[in-house]
Amino acid sequence: MANWGKIARRSLLIGSAAVAGGVAFGVWQYRRALPNPLEAGEGEVALNPWIIIDQQGVTLVAARAEMGQGVYTTLPALLAEELDVAWEDVRVIHGPAAQAYYNAGLMSHALPSTDYDRTAWQEMMVEAMSVLPKMIGLQVTGGSTSTLDAYEKLRQAGATAREVLKQAAAARLGLPVEALSTENGRVIAPGGIELSYAELAEDAAGIDPPRRVALRPASSWKYLGRSMPRLDMVEKVTGRAEFGIDKRLPGMRFATVRMCPRLGGEMRAFDASAAEAMPGVERVIDLGTGIAVIATNTWLAMRAAEAVEIEWGPAPYPETSEALMEVIRAALDGEANSTLRDEGDVDRMEVAPADRVIEAEYTVPWLAHATMEPMSAAAHFTGDRLEIWTGSQAPGFAEEAAARAVGLEPEQVRCHVTYLGGGFGRRGEYDFVVLAARVAQAMAGVPVQVTWSREEDMRHDFYRPAAAARMRGVIRNGFAHALEGRVAAPSVTRQSMARLTGSAPPGPDKGHVEGMFNQPYAIPNYRVTGHLAELSVPIGFWRSVGNSFNGFFMESFIDEMALAGGRDPLGFRLELARNEHAPTAGVLEAVAEMSGWSAPRAEGTGMGVAMTHSFHTPVAVVVEVADRGGEIALTRAWIACDVGTALDPSIIEAQMVGGLVFGLSAAMMEEISFADGEVEQWNYPDYDALRMGQMPEVEVRILETQGHIGGVGEPATPPAAPALANAIFDLTGERIRELPLNRRVRFVI
Repeated sequence: MANWGKIARRSLLIGSAAVAGGVAFGVWQYRRALPNPLEAGEGEVALNPWIIIDQQGVTLVAARAEMGQGVYTTLPALLAEELDVAWEDVRVIHGPAAQAYYNAGLMSHALPSTDYDRTAWQEMMVEAMSVLPKMIGLQVTGGSTSTLDAYEKLRQAGATAREVLKQAAAARLGLPVEALSTENGRVIAPGGIELSYAELAEDAAGIDPPRRVALRPASSWKYLGRSMPRLDMVEKVTGRAEFGIDKRLPGMRFATVRMCPRLGGEMRAFDASAAEAMPGVERVIDLGTGIAVIATNTWLAMRAAEAVEIEWGPAPYPETSEALMEVIRAALDGEANSTLRDEGDVDRMEVAPADRVIEAEYTVPWLAHATMEPMSAAAHFTGDRLEIWTGSQAPGFAEEAAARAVGLEPEQVRCHVTYLGGGFGRRGEYDFVVLAARVAQAMAGVPVQVTWSREEDMRHDFYRPAAAARMRGVIRNGFAHALEGRVAAPSVTRQSMARLTGSAPPGPDKGHVEGMFNQPYAIPNYRVTGHLAELSVPIGFWRSVGNSFNGFFMESFIDEMALAGGRDPLGFRLELARNEHAPTAGVLEAVAEMSGWSAPRAEGTGMGVAMTHSFHTPVAVVVEVADRGGEIALTRAWIACDVGTALDPSIIEAQMVGGLVFGLSAAMMEEISFADGEVEQWNYPDYDALRMGQMPEVEVRILETQGHIGGVGEPATPPAAPALANAIFDLTGERIRELPLNRRVRFVI
């Protein structure tokens, strides 16, 4: 269909598509239209990269990876709404790594300010900053931005394509454009004349599309705002969906890797004789910091890798979890990297004798991504070309890193993005792609599928960092008079961006304190400082990033403040939110009603509430727990969120429930610990998740009062842990300030 090999990646040009017997459409929102770098071949035409119309019908070239969040369903709905095609007839393919598929939505998180009360000037700054991902081709699936970024882009693409097709039909029929309409993939003319989009495609290729077309109001939507069947569901449940681990090519060999378990350490020596003697093992490759084994099947490669005797060097960081946490705690007393909220005067505020002063310290552990599909990539190196098949959240970064690793130019590398068997930020990294590229280079001419063992995947992650917080609050006459929070952890943003782009962003690290400094609570004296701990344990973006630990710190402490003031925890929050942000107050009101918060509670039960505003979406959660013979059962949970515009309610509900499960699993039992510099957790028995029998009944309510679209993939994760911890306190009277909770309580299995 499309000749992606001609796309100029990472240039200052816009990538596009060359289509045999058809046309591709797109839209740009900046002042200057950038030239198309493609040289169309015989019988091909090329305009822009979003919509391909050919003799087979309409294909959407998706800029974001499908990793379970439903973009292959919602993005076609955005397109079909304006293009006038049947939503279910839109085919979806993932686009190549190209500048055209930049994610401007990521800039919505960039300003070091609260997101819920931006001024017009700040909104203008966000829009202006969107040129940065455009110019560097920041093609990333993350930050809960897939639909936020596509919301106007794809509707404009559909609208401009529709108008060009009408112009092509008008020229062919000798009629004014105003006399024509569109319906179900056809241009309709007076007298019952109909022309399909497919037969108009080549004529449309010669027409310059309009820069902007008025978009249809929500009142006319046919697909958006409704719960649509998942377009990826059938092939996933029938096994036809292709993930990175599924890729098969003629003559393929199978490999695995074994890297230094002391992360960042060296490999001093190895003896592969036992592995090389195993029938079916073809090679053992020295990768410098580890080895790769190539064999006739993956299982054999993994068994052979275990048989290699290796001497590893020491870890470049303190060797135990306790020593690592000492470094993090010490950072709380060091210089602050950021003070992004400092309202009132926390330092000089007088504390009256009748005031209640509350102080607490909280800690959370390192966490793994633990995706169901372990890291994997297929690669084929032919000397002057490298092709890779993998699930990637950042294919452009993956291509550039793979090119460097094997001595090619980025345009000589192509990353085919498959479905992702879980991402959560882990597949935004490129380490597994680079290792596959190096193995393929060693096996030049032979395609290789490189699959990590579950143990290798678990012990070589880019972890969510451990973190600590020191909190202080003042209650005056039952009201929150002051809150000061100090947060310490290694910087995810600095380490990740240094790895991905070659430089760490200077200045205040917003991601480090998000979920604490930017909460819509009207507290007159409110200060949050971020303190960066210097540790070389590899860390990366994890579902909801800094919100994941700051949500626990902030909402646990807000609960402590409410109870110290003799106040109802939900009413206390609601009072603070009503004076600051109406949508946040709305989700608290909704979850109170849903859960029957004010009703008498059955004996042996407890309820906890938490609210976190993250990714432009306030989410309130109430969790109910019950005593089952000294063990704790999670019985029910309620979630209320305000997403502004609900494009697909069923997908939003699924993401809210999934985010809750992700957060509850981390709260209850997940932990990465270190001993002798090595990660102690090897597989799922060591790093458990919420079981089906432990799952509470969940009800979700979706509100639409905000004036903008909010993210949905991540914002239910941060309030999960504090809601559960607060519920346990309500049931037992025990305030738990460290995760995971199973260090202190037993849960029903």
